[in-house]
Amino acid sequence: MTTTDPVHPQADLASALHTARTTACAAFVRLDPIGAQQAADAAAQRLQRLQPASAIDGRVVSVKDLFDIAGQTTTAGSTALADQPHAAEDALAVARLRRAGAVLIGRTQMTEFAFSGVGINPHHGTPTNPAMAAIDPVARIPGGSTSGGAVSVATGAAWAALGSDTGGSIRIPAALQGLVGFKNTQRRTPTAGALPLSPSLDTVCAITRTVRDAVEVHGVLAGTRLTPQLRPLADWRFAVVEPLFLDGLDAAVASTFADSLATLSRAGARIGHTTLAPLVDLPALQQDGGLPAAESWAWHHDLIVRRGDQYDHRVATRIRRGATATPASVAALHRLRAQWILRMGQALDGVDVVLSPTVPMVAPPLGPLLADDALFFDTNARLLRNPSVVNLLDGCAISLPCQRPGSAPVGLMLWAVGEQDERLLGAALAVEAALQPGRSA
Repeated sequence: MTTTDPVHPQADLASALHTARTTACAAFVRLDPIGAQQAADAAAQRLQRLQPASAIDGRVVSVKDLFDIAGQTTTAGSTALADQPHAAEDALAVARLRRAGAVLIGRTQMTEFAFSGVGINPHHGTPTNPAMAAIDPVARIPGGSTSGGAVSVATGAAWAALGSDTGGSIRIPAALQGLVGFKNTQRRTPTAGALPLSPSLDTVCAITRTVRDAVEVHGVLAGTRLTPQLRPLADWRFAVVEPLFLDGLDAAVASTFADSLATLSRAGARIGHTTLAPLVDLPALQQDGGLPAAESWAWHHDLIVRRGDQYDHRVATRIRRGATATPASVAALHRLRAQWILRMGQALDGVDVVLSPTVPMVAPPLGPLLADDALFFDTNARLLRNPSVVNLLDGCAISLPCQRPGSAPVGLMLWAVGEQDERLLGAALAVEAALQPGRSA
């Protein structure tokens, strides 16, 4: 269902609740049927009077368990926070959705403290990938950290999913489940009321089914109506980055990415190639876990000392990498990043949008990753590699499904430097129309 479909809040909510309760994918940690019903009833009355609160009035939206909801405890997928007091007020992003008339159905599963791109949660169970279920009976990972949010959209239990993206946590599950994940320029959306991972990189954003829906949701989250730059496909200057972004691709991803470029070229797209010399500085920016490790350790230090045995040991391992960081080393890292962003901007001068695979693999089987730490950390690093570059750049990016019908989901990532959100979304609309005609109509 896209924004051009008629909205029937009460019927849509009934269908969404039925899906959320009966699906085997376990997307939610908590449903709020009473609050959602009240919101759906109010939306129906506004729509009947032809006075919608916004373009998303009456749409069912799920909320990642990272955001405060008044009267509920925010646990961020962890048992270590289970006894915390209820939130006194909504996170600002939640409040904006509520004012826009969104029907908030419940809180979704996530990687503990949002610190993994795989999507595994040993405390509450890991939602399985519904997009792969029709292709392969083997349970596959959902991608993370917005794992349950993506599953809620993929199954139809939500029209959109509010989530966060620090190194790919919106785009990774979107790519692995055949959805649209838009990571805006960080400062465009408020993080107030969301539990932090890395405040320098955390971005509040959403998962949807189409680019058009992403535009509408982002406008609500950003508090301003977006106007994507609309141009014919031939008027955009695209570039593919080699190497790094194309390294180690699974055969299915490599062939699908090549097919997508060919399809876009036939539709008139001009696609160049670049090496982006500043990428050689990535190891220095990511050494010892980089900003995510240093900034997460600063927040978690006291809690992990008291309740470290309640953490997912894999998450705790990544957080503890930041224990050696000092104020001086973090300040130096910020300076290095600022200089790197300037050099990347200069290197991308003349390019409107970069095209890359969102992640280098299709969703791998869940079972082996539950049992093997080495495999988990290797897979996590591969999933984060491409999308995390955009977070370091303070850029904007969107993952679009580009696979053929009946094939495993593959994400095509369009990305650009910061504050080019309208340009990026305009290009995404053109690319979506060329790759999957009718998807956003």
